[in-house]
Amino acid sequence: MPEAFASGGPMLLAGTANRPLAEEIAAHLRVPLGEVTIKRFADGEIFVRIDENVRGRDIFIIQSTTAPADSILELLLLTDAVKRASAARVTAVMPYFGYARQDRKDQPRVAIGAKLIANMIVSAGADRILSVDFHQHQIQGFFDKPVDHLYAAPVFTRYFRQKGLSNLVVVSPDVGSAKMARGFAKRLDATMGIIDKRRPAANVAEVMNVIGEVEGKDCLLSDDMIDTAGTMAEAARALKDRGARDIYACASHALLSGPAVERLTSAPFKEIVVTNTVHVPEEKRFANLTVLSVADLVGDAIRYTHSNESVSSLFE
Repeated sequence: MPEAFASGGPMLLAGTANRPLAEEIAAHLRVPLGEVTIKRFADGEIFVRIDENVRGRDIFIIQSTTAPADSILELLLLTDAVKRASAARVTAVMPYFGYARQDRKDQPRVAIGAKLIANMIVSAGADRILSVDFHQHQIQGFFDKPVDHLYAAPVFTRYFRQKGLSNLVVVSPDVGSAKMARGFAKRLDATMGIIDKRRPAANVAEVMNVIGEVEGKDCLLSDDMIDTAGTMAEAARALKDRGARDIYACASHALLSGPAVERLTSAPFKEIVVTNTVHVPEEKRFANLTVLSVADLVGDAIRYTHSNESVSSLFE
């Protein structure tokens, strides 16, 4: 536990998207969350007011930009409010950065949503960005401000090492997640496999082939997010059909939209491990779901940023 900061230390503010995580981060840093009023007018319009003096302070606004878009508006309004109140520096701390899947123009007449949201956050007055496991690494370049990109890998690696799994295969559920799977495999002294997947429509996954030897082995499916869980569920069945022993899954961001809980509970998983970058309500939790906290990781990054120390040292 770090020593408590003096009065000139960082000031933490939080929106409503993931208040429990913000409270954990504040507890880790031994810094109280700043007083903020967030309410809505009768028509749904969001009103934000900072209830403490922020003049000359180093401000960290903790807000995952999950759906609906109110979370983004809260972040923008909080940023604008503290900038107009003469804060010295504002860091947007987004454990989960939404709209990240809209990172390129891959078909005619579509928006590049990730770039648009990045522009809005910078225009609102953010001086730095801090986030965990962007959907694509190039999103760092969408912000015209410094970005600290954290990885949940150390949190997962520590957890699975304690399990003492042997003869483990880390499996990427698609080609796009292969780099993440390779990193996990290296850290866990495991071999690697890849699911060759075709997606006929949005949120519909069809497994075609499994590349790698999985028969008789424990498998760990790794991805950056679980949305409707179609990919993960089909991948688990494909591995089981090919003789895999126990199947685990890990993902940084547990969106768990629509039929996700039903799909995950009916798939042959031994355990599904996620983090709390996105708040997982009680109604979406189930017996073999484990939620790990990134509060210490994000809190240490905030501490290093405030003290002008290297954030990359968190991964050494």
